[in-house]
Amino acid sequence: MRAFVDLHCHTRASFDSLSRPRDVARAAAERGLTHLAITDHDRLDGALEAKEYAPAGLTVLVGEEIKTTAGDLIGLFLEEAIPPGLSPSEAIAAVREQGGLVGIPHPFDRFRNSLARGEELEALVGLVDWVEVHNSRLVGRGNEQATLFAIRHGLPGVAVSDAHSVLEVAVSYSVLEGDPSTPVGLLAALPPVSLVTSRASYLVRLVTPVAKAVQRVRGNGRARPVGTGTGSDDAPAQSGDAPSHPGDTPSDPPGASSGERIASDEPDESR
Repeated sequence: MRAFVDLHCHTRASFDSLSRPRDVARAAAERGLTHLAITDHDRLDGALEAKEYAPAGLTVLVGEEIKTTAGDLIGLFLEEAIPPGLSPSEAIAAVREQGGLVGIPHPFDRFRNSLARGEELEALVGLVDWVEVHNSRLVGRGNEQATLFAIRHGLPGVAVSDAHSVLEVAVSYSVLEGDPSTPVGLLAALPPVSLVTSRASYLVRLVTPVAKAVQRVRGNGRARPVGTGTGSDDAPAQSGDAPSHPGDTPSDPPGASSGERIASDEPDESR
């Protein structure tokens, strides 16, 4: 079995995206993906909703982009959200307790909450399952540095879209041999047969600051780290229960081109 897999994608459950989970799932299926990991910041409800509405032929992997004290980590195959503010080793242990897998997202990215400090990153080599060697949103030489890091340490490298808008879904992905629907299956399928890589346009990325502003008005800031007070971007940590959105209806017809899907990322007044 050949699988087409994007292991890093966001929905409006994240503080910096407005994409409805069902639209993200539909776009992934229409663009040929067989597996899509929804990895919203510090919560699972977007992934659970996307899994509920996933079209036939698409498997949604429930995951989370976890904010640790040293940078972000990706946890997959989760049943409960991992709280932000743990050390990397604590966060990894919490994922393992659920039988999940762990990846390092966008290392060496100087503009995001990335694990780029030498000793801390090196300490995780034997604890993680893959490294993002191509992240479509990364600016600079971080992808090249991540590739060298993965090769040096014998870690599987994957390509991801890190989509924060529907337009970006499946911009980059990994092609695997096997069935990555389970932790055992994904581990067996790594490293990828090949990586399909591209970059998100800077125009599309302009959606992100708009999304942050809209989400802040809605009270959906980034989850507050464990043991800290409320900051400007903080909001209470969210549970893994998927919220209902009574006004949700697909905003683009099946078969619409990627250029027509930008409406899916506009503010939804039902929330």
